[in-house]
Amino acid sequence: MSEKKVTGVGGIFFKCQDPQKIKDWYSKNLGFNTDQYGALFEFRNADDPEKKNYLQWSPFKDDTTYFEPSKKEFMINFRVANIEKLVEQLRNDGVQILDEIATYDYGKFVHIMDIEGNKIELWEPVDRVFTDSYDGETTH
Repeated sequence: MSEKKVTGVGGIFFKCQDPQKIKDWYSKNLGFNTDQYGALFEFRNADDPEKKNYLQWSPFKDDTTYFEPSKKEFMINFRVANIEKLVEQLRNDGVQILDEIATYDYGKFVHIMDIEGNKIELWEPVDRVFTDSYDGETTH
């Protein structure tokens, strides 16, 4: 079995005219439990079902610069294993790395571009931070 790179989807981010209005719509019509960032989905880790994992769904204002240099209306976050090694492999393969790895209490992040100009966020998560500190309801 080859070494894991992407282990799942970590987030779905998209541009919209009115993030609060769209969060309210998803809450009312699809049952999302929303907060200031959007909605947090929890699921079980396939390799270790005792552990919770999380996916962030977030609408952004249509004039956000967070997705740049991509011109697309969306950005996907992928959960990854061993981000340092993965970035080294991607760099060696000629993939455009947009920034340095940033570390936070909830994980490590880096951004890349795919061959069609889609900005991709890679996240090596620390899920226990959400499990230990999230005081709201997640969307199941």
